[in-house]
Amino acid sequence: MDGSRAGVETAPNGGDQGDDGLDDFIALTDPDISGAEVEVLGRVLTSGGLSDGRMTRAFETAFAAYVGRAHAVAVSGGSIATLLLLKALGIGPGDEVLCSPFGWHQAQQAVALSGATPVLVDIDYWQHTINPEKAAALVNPATRAILAGNVNGHPAHWDELTALAKARGLILLEDSTEAIGSTYKGRMVGSFGEAAVFDFSEPGILLAGQGGMIVTDDKDLAHRLRYLRRREPEHRNTVVITRTVPWNAGMSDLNAALGLVQLKRLPEIVARRNRVIGWYDAAMASFEGIKPPYRGAGAGIVNPMVYSVHLGTRFTASGRRAIIEDLDGQGIDASDYGQPLHTQQYYLERGAGRSDCPVCTKTADRVLALPLHHGITEDQVRFIVDTLKDASVNTGAGAAIYL
Repeated sequence: MDGSRAGVETAPNGGDQGDDGLDDFIALTDPDISGAEVEVLGRVLTSGGLSDGRMTRAFETAFAAYVGRAHAVAVSGGSIATLLLLKALGIGPGDEVLCSPFGWHQAQQAVALSGATPVLVDIDYWQHTINPEKAAALVNPATRAILAGNVNGHPAHWDELTALAKARGLILLEDSTEAIGSTYKGRMVGSFGEAAVFDFSEPGILLAGQGGMIVTDDKDLAHRLRYLRRREPEHRNTVVITRTVPWNAGMSDLNAALGLVQLKRLPEIVARRNRVIGWYDAAMASFEGIKPPYRGAGAGIVNPMVYSVHLGTRFTASGRRAIIEDLDGQGIDASDYGQPLHTQQYYLERGAGRSDCPVCTKTADRVLALPLHHGITEDQVRFIVDTLKDASVNTGAGAAIYL
């Protein structure tokens, strides 16, 4: 490639390219915002209080119905959602929670924040979710729960995890901070386990600026979560409630209004993203040794946050960094998929090591996240893939990659 953007006639947002080159940049993520979001924010901003909860309650009701749960509790983000859920379930110091070291939003960091001990379980090589057999081998008397994630939209092994939790008397929790609308054996993600958590920040599909949601069928758990979330005026003189110290982690009506409109527009948003995924799949087929997007047993719909490719075994973490730098030099925003927990300093200081989860280490060193959003054109996808081919050759590793 000569570094030019020949054939790319529109910017990621659909506008004309400017002389400053900024419009040529292909961002990793770009919120799909329509006039409906702009209109509802204007109404909220001119209707009085911004935190009176009307939009938040409406968003909770609609989201619970969408997922198929009885209750939804809106909070300030996915990590705080997980933390409040653990606190509401009485999980803390002295308890162990099985969780994956891998993921983008890393909501499993909440286990450490709760005071419980995160026990890191290696992942499935193909779908990158927690490995049930390896989880079973790590259960001991201190184990209280399993926190399993739907990584980049791919459902976890929910049948096996449900059976494990039931057999060993564990609480099963679903981390859906990287998934919305995906299905496993006909069931929507968010419908598994005691409760599930979602996140509405970038990169993602349903975006509200910030925010998270906890969904559950347990009425008492939902009440405890609301008391932990924020103390409402009517709670101030209630003895039972004032025994709980609130976290002041509620969602504003502005974020809830965005989320509510995005939820209504979700089919449209997903359809636009799927069109881009189709372009990627077609362009990627020209790579030597390419494999089709993986769908594990039971996985039906898979709605990824980013378009991820799995570099072949000849690549190293440093080779991937070189590819990311090459892409950046051509105005393409690419990324790794996050630093696994067992390689982060906090966990290393507490006894973790790179050898603890070898599949995760091997995978994390070679996963590459590419831009995925409504504003990407077919020409831009071809440009991204052509640039990726050149960058992979520049590393001296050849062009073969695995999805």
